[in-house]
Amino acid sequence: MKLHTLTTTATSPAERGREIGTRYALHVRDASARYLAHFELLGITETTVRETADASHDALRAWAPGIAEESDAMADAAGLEAWQVAAVGARTEILAKAPTLGECTTAVYVPPAGGAPETIQTWDWHDTLAPDGLLLAFATKGGRGVKLFTEFGTAAKIGVNDGGLGLHFNILSHRSDGVDAGVPVHAIARRVLEEATTVAEARDLAASAAVSASTVLTVATVHDGAASIEMAPDGIGVVRPAEDGWLIHTNHFLDPVLAAGDTITADAVSTERFEHTREARAAMVALTPAQRAGAFCGTDGAGAIVCMHPDAAKAVHEQWGTLLTISLDVAGFGLDYRAGTPDEAARDGLERF
Repeated sequence: MKLHTLTTTATSPAERGREIGTRYALHVRDASARYLAHFELLGITETTVRETADASHDALRAWAPGIAEESDAMADAAGLEAWQVAAVGARTEILAKAPTLGECTTAVYVPPAGGAPETIQTWDWHDTLAPDGLLLAFATKGGRGVKLFTEFGTAAKIGVNDGGLGLHFNILSHRSDGVDAGVPVHAIARRVLEEATTVAEARDLAASAAVSASTVLTVATVHDGAASIEMAPDGIGVVRPAEDGWLIHTNHFLDPVLAAGDTITADAVSTERFEHTREARAAMVALTPAQRAGAFCGTDGAGAIVCMHPDAAKAVHEQWGTLLTISLDVAGFGLDYRAGTPDEAARDGLERF
């Protein structure tokens, strides 16, 4: 994945969307075309895609009009219809119509004696859907500084704000998913980054949105520690760090009530990745991001289960790989990242945004 960096002075959502859509028109159009083709490959009809995109965009417009305005302006500037970019923004809601595997691992350490959280995440996805990614820095109209990583067309995925909050993002799967079309979960991540500075504020924002797809937002703050906010159409759960300060999340629910409706399959190796991270956690404390990435792999190195590699024997839409390794500096308002696996991040180092 090639990462593109944009620091914009635009504070108006529409102006920001026009800037992204103009500067990265080819990438916005490419992302839309790739996702529309992917949906078709999964057997999701164009009618279902468009209806879900439109309905989710309507829900977004009612819940966070500025984020919807940014998407519409991006589409217009890139020469697309609004629904074609909205379909990328609501890709999780559309994919809930034909559930697929989820493969991301997040680990956050909150020092029991105090200090800023230490974090790391892998973003595992299809490289055919995300050959390009965006690192975006901007300030809201209210002056809140935000830095985030996302795909072209989605509102946000992983990021930090200058109020001392960072956010990681993992997909989940629940039996209540896919019935209606709710607020896009990527937009919920974006609004948390724009408005929240505490776990409580992040939780309240997430709870205020009706969703149709499950996701967990793991927030880490300098103010009140960290929490994984699990969302499903059936409800919301909040999971706090264990007594040793560690909060680990993969792709299965940890909240006991929501876990009863979990539909993640064994093929996602979510439990195995969770246990690998639990075993590695003691060696991951008080390290640089590159050292943490190495400890994350453990003695397995490049063969660690948290380093996903595409299986060429499978169909393209069934090939998963670790496209990004990222660590959040919530106190220093920064992202440390490497396009690739934790093993590659440990070997080659991480870049700073």
